[in-house]
Amino acid sequence: MCRSIKTLRPPVLAEEATEDEIRAAALQYVRKVSGFRAPAAHNQEVFDEAVEAVAKATAELLAGLEIRGGAGARRAS
Repeated sequence: MCRSIKTLRPPVLAEEATEDEIRAAALQYVRKVSGFRAPAAHNQEVFDEAVEAVAKATAELLAGLEIRGGAGARRAS
């Protein structure tokens, strides 16, 4: 959907995704969906809330994924 959002799970990402990487991906997603690079002041709060919600959902997804193959099964976080 948004080409600037990178894959945040192994083996594409050698190490676990950082909070900053997760938030950056969430921000790109919300920007794409909303159509705003930077929201107007009257939309800032809802924009920020959406970024936080997407970042939380992304972190939960990554924590729950089971990565198989390569060096054996392990959970991504």
